[in-house]
Amino acid sequence: MTRDKLDTAQYKYPLLIVISGYSGVGKDATLDRMKKAGFPFHRVLTATTRPKRQGENDGVDYHFLSEGKFRQMIKANQFLEWAEVYGNYYGVPKQEVREALKKGQDTIVKVDVQGAATIKQVLPDAVFIFLMPPSMSELVNRLEQRYGLASAELDLRLSKAQEEMKSLPLFDYVVINHTDDLDLTVNQISAIVAAEKCRIKPRVVKL
Repeated sequence: MTRDKLDTAQYKYPLLIVISGYSGVGKDATLDRMKKAGFPFHRVLTATTRPKRQGENDGVDYHFLSEGKFRQMIKANQFLEWAEVYGNYYGVPKQEVREALKKGQDTIVKVDVQGAATIKQVLPDAVFIFLMPPSMSELVNRLEQRYGLASAELDLRLSKAQEEMKSLPLFDYVVINHTDDLDLTVNQISAIVAAEKCRIKPRVVKL
């Protein structure tokens, strides 16, 4: 039997992959490295009301929206999940996820732990991956570089990280993310996807 005649799950059902982890763990850096490595997936951009950071671009890094526009989308039920985080709104556009899956594309969304929990309730057949720092001291170092040693923002995010640790059981996989070896992280995620494609009972995400 030739490959084109095989009726296997890996050719029939696209995966929805949910990447989550602590603030500062390197989620964006990991997804950027996956893209550069030619990883075949559609990355759904998060919509947010937070201001752009230096070097960020609308439609490339995030969908930057006004608070009014974001609230309109909430009322129209246009988000797969949304939340207010550190005073700003973040949400995953539902239509973008639906269209990518309909095209048969493996689709990745990046959310915080609260967002992952929401998606788990709506789409339990998604693949949930938690990125973990090599150690909490390493996470502290990363956050200090971003927010400053004595920053109130640093304290807030560290406190939230400790609380998020309690949510690990909702994830399917944990991947240790060494920011100095992102290729290892990418290879581990690739192995997870390959294993999921070989399931006897495939994950079927219906949205």
